[in-house]
Amino acid sequence: MNLFTIAPHTPFLPCLVDAVMDGRLLGDWDRSGPFWLSDVTIILPTRRALDSLAESFARHPQFGGLLPDLRTFGGEVEDEEPFLPPFDAEKEAWPASPLRRRLILSDLVAAWARSEAGREAFSTPPTAAEIFSMAESLGRLIDDLHIEERSAADIRALGDEMAEELGNYWQQTLQFLDIALEAWPGWLSTHGLADPAALRGRRLMRQADAAAFLFGHKPVIAAGSTGSIPATARLLKTIAQLPRGAVVLPGLDREMGPEILEGFLDPNSNPHGHPQYGLAQLLRGFGAGIDQVTELCGSGHPRTRLVNLALAPTAQTALWPERRLPAADLSRALEGVSIIAARNEDEEARAIALAARDALAREEGTTVGIVTPDGNLARRIAAELKRFDIEVDDAAGTPLFHAPAGRLARQLLNLVQTNCAAVDLLALLRNRATNLGLERGAVVALADDIDLGLLRGQRPAPGIAGLRAMLAAHLAGQLKYPARTVSPERGAAIARLLDRLEAALAPLFALMERTDLPASSLAIALGEAMAAISAGAPLPGRREMEDWVRQMQELSGQGHRFAPRGLEDVLAVLMTGIDVRHVALEERRRDIAIWGQLEARLMSPDVLILGALNEDKWPATADPGPWLSRGMRLGAGLEPPERQQGLAAHDFAQALGNSQVILAYAERVGASPALPSRLVQRLDAFIGEDAANQLRGRGEAWVRQARRLDMVARVVPAMRPMPNPPVALRPRKLSVTEIETLMRSPYDLYAKHVLKLKPLDALGEDPDARERGTIIHAIFARFVFENCDPAAPEALDRLMEIAAEEFGGLEAIGERRDIWLRRFATAAAQFLEYERDRAAFVAKRHAEISGRWELKLVEPFAITGQADRVDLLRDGTLEILDFKTGSPPSNAAMKAFEAPQLPVEAMMALNAGLKGIPQADTSALTYIKIGLGPEAFKPSAFATPDGMSVMDAAEEVFRRVQLHIEHFLFHQTALPARLLPLKSQRFAGAYDHLARVSEWTAVDGEEEP
Repeated sequence: MNLFTIAPHTPFLPCLVDAVMDGRLLGDWDRSGPFWLSDVTIILPTRRALDSLAESFARHPQFGGLLPDLRTFGGEVEDEEPFLPPFDAEKEAWPASPLRRRLILSDLVAAWARSEAGREAFSTPPTAAEIFSMAESLGRLIDDLHIEERSAADIRALGDEMAEELGNYWQQTLQFLDIALEAWPGWLSTHGLADPAALRGRRLMRQADAAAFLFGHKPVIAAGSTGSIPATARLLKTIAQLPRGAVVLPGLDREMGPEILEGFLDPNSNPHGHPQYGLAQLLRGFGAGIDQVTELCGSGHPRTRLVNLALAPTAQTALWPERRLPAADLSRALEGVSIIAARNEDEEARAIALAARDALAREEGTTVGIVTPDGNLARRIAAELKRFDIEVDDAAGTPLFHAPAGRLARQLLNLVQTNCAAVDLLALLRNRATNLGLERGAVVALADDIDLGLLRGQRPAPGIAGLRAMLAAHLAGQLKYPARTVSPERGAAIARLLDRLEAALAPLFALMERTDLPASSLAIALGEAMAAISAGAPLPGRREMEDWVRQMQELSGQGHRFAPRGLEDVLAVLMTGIDVRHVALEERRRDIAIWGQLEARLMSPDVLILGALNEDKWPATADPGPWLSRGMRLGAGLEPPERQQGLAAHDFAQALGNSQVILAYAERVGASPALPSRLVQRLDAFIGEDAANQLRGRGEAWVRQARRLDMVARVVPAMRPMPNPPVALRPRKLSVTEIETLMRSPYDLYAKHVLKLKPLDALGEDPDARERGTIIHAIFARFVFENCDPAAPEALDRLMEIAAEEFGGLEAIGERRDIWLRRFATAAAQFLEYERDRAAFVAKRHAEISGRWELKLVEPFAITGQADRVDLLRDGTLEILDFKTGSPPSNAAMKAFEAPQLPVEAMMALNAGLKGIPQADTSALTYIKIGLGPEAFKPSAFATPDGMSVMDAAEEVFRRVQLHIEHFLFHQTALPARLLPLKSQRFAGAYDHLARVSEWTAVDGEEEP
């Protein structure tokens, strides 16, 4: 039995080529003829490894131009020998696609979820997305059974063997698995199909059975596999027993003692997560010991010994103190190793990209490999490398769901599910692929018109019909304060765009009318809508999207039927496993690549960078899935989930053997603190704190560069803005509410009246408490306008009728509107009770009184405004009321004359500035809190300094207002921001971002921005 290994510190494929070319792996095979190499067969784990092996042969000085027969384990159907024993074997079934299996199994899962046992198993009925996701997990369990050569009988036996240990949920799950694992093979047989994992296992078995006939006395070499699949292990054993067969193992630790090896073979010691576990199991299957394995290339290296000791089984860590490397060996082992400890994933990706760029620029011909199991990090790294014009090949690609084509599909679904909500409509129209058969520039311009002319500050009714009605109202001049005026010509263009959009979305809107639908209907409608929305536009992922739609069409009507809700989540599961490659094969760089862990196996670039070395990423969490617990998997003869952690640990150990290697992890992942991988922690613990700090010191260079890349040399906070425009440009008219703005932040008036800047309402903004307050004001005002008697029996009914009409415009938030309306019934009763209590003192009520007061100052100046309520009292004086859904000004602000609105309105009334209100003194300024609590509709009088009447306070306020007007508006005086900030304000002012308030308030030491 010819068994070899290549240590991690030795480049695997070049070593393999050398051993073939010099005959070490060929026994006594004659190498004298010109074609001898073509008689050699080499089998490797991946297609990428085969390509790299071919390149290694081409670089060998003795290579004559004819390659060996290169194959992968299991191979592809087209690569298989056409005449393998047994010659009369039946034709293999066609493979069932993962998508087809997902759909068929979803029917089984959904039926179980509806059954009595299923209802007991689920706390809430599963959504369609959850059902498809569980079907996918069930498919993976089926694959595990095929791969590890187990059957439904092994699962069924658990019910008897573990009956006393399993809870009710697991018992119910086993009952379902018994049904599903019998039904699925029957379905496959009926349709002449088979699982791809089963077909691959049969091919491996057939290759093992035919090896002696196929290869005979010729050399055959199987290299780079750990034999984690039983069928692969059987093929390896067969090859090792051939006369000129050889098996080359990756990174076997030949220094393992017998006690360590025995521990790997004892399942009770939980060895599955160790990097040597798979190789130890393979050797046991061979019936061979470590001493029968030969090191193929070179002598030992302290790096390999260090890694093997650092990742030793837990029981062996007690011996670390006596096994630590001498200082010289430790220094040599860690030469070329760096650790990047980044603050977050963004910094990690940038530091990795900088390290890769530096390696490529350092010497021509340098190769760089970046390995990460985290697809998001891979995409970040690729994006960072583009800053340096480096287009990198990401072996994993981008999931279709997240690719531009998938993003467009999600935007279409969101738009129809929200019935053309403003945010979703603009998101679709601003997608670069959206053209609706028009020039892209025309769509962009019309999107701006729709945004500013129809949506900002407006609330169209749902659907395309609501947009058309809003457009008609705009063209008829019926909209209040549109952010942009749309001309009739542009209106006609918008109408045509809406027609095209409606036609494109018609298939999806038709779906929304159905009570249930199959997955194929969703895919077909999406395909039709995308074709109409983006015809001819460049769209990465379009080909993969069209292939997916075609597959779904072929599976028409199959799978779980679901209601048209949560469609984005359903789409995510249905697109699982479909990836988009953004770099064409001919455009891929040969000197740099991003690999997953599988693709990186056997690769030996000049610089290897391992990213996402965080716990729960590398290695991933040991998740047994929803169908079997860890103990149940072991009981059924399946490997536990820690087996995948063992493979990840082996990948780490192999990668760490590279001459130049950089390990990278983030200290925060998302918004949460994160730990470095247990593998990195093991390495740190073994080499000691000083050496660990030294490795991070080397990586700190890339971290510092990453931070400097987007950092400004010196941060200079903005100063408080003090604009000083010409006096002639300053306003000569202010509203009552702007008087307080003049006192507190003159800069806001500069921005509004001099710069003519008007804040835009947030797109698609839901009605908030402020708008609810405006509606309530309008309700009470209408009640007064209509001269309704608060004491009349029908007063409450009429008030609620008015409320229903005023709240009726909030169709977009129908449920919340109904809640507000029900709550308003309490406020209405309180309002009427309040009005009845004071009816004896009120001669006449006035609501929403507009006013204008021309002041006789050094220059003409006017104060305008609208008072909520001005009531004429029976004693001839006035009471001015302000209904507040929020909090009234504080007593301190009122006594300091810093709440000028009501006092100024009193002065306007005294000077005949309020329309329809007789000139009179005001005897009361009152705030009324609108709400549902005990303080609701309890009057709160304007607080005046001791001994000062309401009119005296009003005159003092007005005197101060005159001084402010003259100082800031009639003189060449700077207009500062936040001159007198309102400490109780918990929201940003309309112009705070323009004044960069957050920068200079921190400098000034103010507590509130």
